[in-house]
Amino acid sequence: MTLKEKLKSEIIAAPVMDEVIEYWTSELEQIADEISIGFAEWLVFQYAEDIIYDKFNTEQLLEIYKKEKGL
Repeated sequence: MTLKEKLKSEIIAAPVMDEVIEYWTSELEQIADEISIGFAEWLVFQYAEDIIYDKFNTEQLLEIYKKEKGL
């Protein structure tokens, strides 16, 4: 599931009450945390040596990660 698809599914599932802002803040923060943790783990295990030798910059690595994970 791509990030856009995941966010869209969360938007559709949002409750229609006064707590909507709190709900969205929590849901979006959780999604961002999951992606950040996944990227950090992937980066260390897959490309640590390449970073040391400057084969890739962080933006390139983030794009590679998103492509591999379908985000």
